Amino acid sequence: MAVIPPICDFGWKAPDFFLPSTKGAKITLSDVKGPSGLLVMFICNHCPYVLAVLDRIIRDANDLKALGIGVVAISSNDVTSHPEDSFDNMAQLANERTFSFPYLYDETQDTAQAYGAACTPDFFGFDNRLGLQYRGRLDASTSKAGALDLRRDLFEAMKQVAKTGQGPKDQIASMGCSIKWKTA
Repeated sequence: MAVIPPICDFGWKAPDFFLPSTKGAKITLSDVKGPSGLLVMFICNHCPYVLAVLDRIIRDANDLKALGIGVVAISSNDVTSHPEDSFDNMAQLANERTFSFPYLYDETQDTAQAYGAACTPDFFGFDNRLGLQYRGRLDASTSKAGALDLRRDLFEAMKQVAKTGQGPKDQIASMGCSIKWKTA
């Protein structure tokens, strides 16, 4: 069943984090912030919504970095119930797909909870003062990739943030698999 997160709460401040990267370093919010803003993505290895658009996520991350937007991906899923999302599998995916951005593991799920992440993928686009300006979809794809000429909603929104510091007023929520929360 698809989960749809809430739309942007403009100006909400990005919570800090200190998480291990698949490259071996511990990464903080300030380590990944770009001069024009930051994109925080909650993704995982197994979600069909993520896998359908992973090439587009990588493309948009590269294009946003060229605009001064820092990019980071975080996986917060419970690996007991979803072992395909394990840290070792995350590292393998990041290496195989040549991620140009850090892929972080949120084992405690504290970061996902602090952000209010609801699904994978869930995109949080921040301005250069780390105020939220975009919480919407990548494009109109669902669990199947849409046409290659779909409007790049995330890219266009973050390009606007890089230029003006403001995200678009009209945003369409992302859709994806629920975060796999640990049971108490």
